[in-house]
Amino acid sequence: MPCWLCKSDPDEYGWDDLVREGSTDWTGVRNYAARNHLKAMRKGDHVLFYHTGNQSAVVGICRVSKEAFPDPTASEGQWIAVGLKPVKPFRKPVSLQEIKKEPRLKNMALVRIGRLSVQPVSEEEFELILKMGQTSVR
Repeated sequence: MPCWLCKSDPDEYGWDDLVREGSTDWTGVRNYAARNHLKAMRKGDHVLFYHTGNQSAVVGICRVSKEAFPDPTASEGQWIAVGLKPVKPFRKPVSLQEIKKEPRLKNMALVRIGRLSVQPVSEEEFELILKMGQTSVR
């Protein structure tokens, strides 16, 4: 099953907001590569929820609840959004620093293309980050 990572500034929209709301439309992505990743997401895919800024850490797991649809916040262009639902928080957030220290994650998009807000995660990377965060999807 494909896995993904979505980044958000917790001051704008964080994990706690997603949990409180129960679901969200992931809107506002204005990068062509990130848009292509949103288009590739399928209902049920796992998504790592990553806080940017001072925290810079994976903090939770969510799932794609709604596949690509036109982004209602876009005034022009072919921008899209997906729906996300929370699954569970990480028992221990996994920081970017920890991810960069782990040799098995050296090719992860988060390490190589840090600014990309939506990115693919291999199944091996996903499982390793879950282990680092003392978390499982079950």
